[in-house]
Amino acid sequence: MTAPTTLTSRPVRAYAGYLFDLDGTIYLGDELLPGAADLVHGLREAGRETLFLSNNPTKNPQMYADKLTRLGLPTPVNRIVNPLVTIVAWLRKEAPGAGVFVIGEEPLQEAIRSAGFRLTEDPREIDVVVASYDRHFDYRKLQIAFDALWQHRRARLVATNPDAYCPMPMGRGEPDAAAVIAAIEACTGVRCEANVGKPAGVMLQTALDVLGLPGQDCVMVGDRLQTDIAMAVDAGIDSALVLTGEATVEMAGLLPPERQPTLVLPRIDALLEPFRTS
Repeated sequence: MTAPTTLTSRPVRAYAGYLFDLDGTIYLGDELLPGAADLVHGLREAGRETLFLSNNPTKNPQMYADKLTRLGLPTPVNRIVNPLVTIVAWLRKEAPGAGVFVIGEEPLQEAIRSAGFRLTEDPREIDVVVASYDRHFDYRKLQIAFDALWQHRRARLVATNPDAYCPMPMGRGEPDAAAVIAAIEACTGVRCEANVGKPAGVMLQTALDVLGLPGQDCVMVGDRLQTDIAMAVDAGIDSALVLTGEATVEMAGLLPPERQPTLVLPRIDALLEPFRTS
């Protein structure tokens, strides 16, 4: 089968490392997107490194590794980087020994707890408020964050990811961390000082460190301009926008030339072009 062609004038080249977004790029819901299996298997057979990135903080890396394996893409857990990995790295560097209030779901809480941080809901003891995707977010949690940030004025506000919504099958979506961040900022006047998900550089650097490769030898592949592509552009590495998720060709064309993706692909297996034999 002939690979789909790129929608940009640049030819697809081979890279040593391929960094992939998951939702909307590799799969949607519980199904692989067209071409994803052929691409990942083909790259691995060609000896190329693959690593998967997600902004979803509701699952730990093992859950993602298990899902990819179940979908036919066996993946070791150390080839998954998501906010559970990067928030722990941020806390260890920026707030060692902090008392942490987590507005987020159990996998995120467990990751921070297991890293040795003390979780607390006492505003007098909270040093860092971590805002995240939380399907149990309520007024009680907002009040605790308010008291820690506004009344006691001792806490810092950080976030796992900046996404406005999480894409779901059948064109649905769910409100994501940006909604929680906005609620806290609106009532406290405190601005979120750090985001550890895409497009933050900490996530990309973590991924490159895992692969042991320089950025110029890698490409970031994703479906979102504001996160996947922006992160690559900010770091000066190549990027490939796939049109199987949020973004469209028209949306990419509205960006300034220096912010546009290196490649725009109708589907992901176009990246196999350099490895195909005639």
